[in-house]
Amino acid sequence: MPHWKIILSYDGTPYNGWQIQPQLPTIQGTLAQAIHRITGEDVLPQGSGRTDTGVHALAQVATFSLTIPIPAANLHRALNHALPPSIRVLSVSPAPPHFHARHSALRKTYEYRILPGERICSPMLAPYVWACPLPLDLALLQQAAAHVLGTHDFTSFAAADPDLTTRTQADPPPPSANTRTLHHSAWRQQDDLFLYEVTGNGFLHHMVRNLVGTFVQIGAGRISSHAIPTILAARNRSAAGPTAPPQGLFLLEVEYKDPDRREDPHPPPPQAS
Repeated sequence: MPHWKIILSYDGTPYNGWQIQPQLPTIQGTLAQAIHRITGEDVLPQGSGRTDTGVHALAQVATFSLTIPIPAANLHRALNHALPPSIRVLSVSPAPPHFHARHSALRKTYEYRILPGERICSPMLAPYVWACPLPLDLALLQQAAAHVLGTHDFTSFAAADPDLTTRTQADPPPPSANTRTLHHSAWRQQDDLFLYEVTGNGFLHHMVRNLVGTFVQIGAGRISSHAIPTILAARNRSAAGPTAPPQGLFLLEVEYKDPDRREDPHPPPPQAS
């Protein structure tokens, strides 16, 4: 049974995120439909992560298996012919049967793009940045970003789980459940944009957007950059800032030990997403 690894780029604007949903357009559902049209097989491609509604990807990784043999070049060409222009397959390659887009991932890198201040945001740019009206201090953003480097419990930056109805503030989740390691966390300026890049062994739901929303409060001078350790220690979503909008977020890269990436000295915990 051929097992495939594909890398794809997509504009998340017209989609309700990665994960398939009944009667709603999603990246996973659209990709599954394209595979069915090409091969006649019903497969559910597995992505490296479930990007949210409106979130984009420059190099999302997905895996799936087929029962029929097909040359990689033919599959690559057929997928891009069957998919809408908002989704492009960048590469198609055979993978070992045990390789899984999500479970085999070691690190992921995201980028968040902000157009700060009262600058006029071009309609051509608006779907891909947060046009934030607040003036932001890049040095304060950098100071805040440095505080989340390393291994921490990121409960304060995770979206609240509506299924955990019996959990109270006095009964937080086990420390290991929301622990992640960030290897890189930094801001830079590119022309009029402020860009935040973060690499980690896994990310909680809305974690990057919640980090950015909190950093913006710091960059605007509304809270101190030194508040980040206190926010982390609180392990409570209400301690952090608001959630940044989705359109500024891009999945940049997914790194693997197997089959074609270097070994990571800090492998992710089993629950890393």
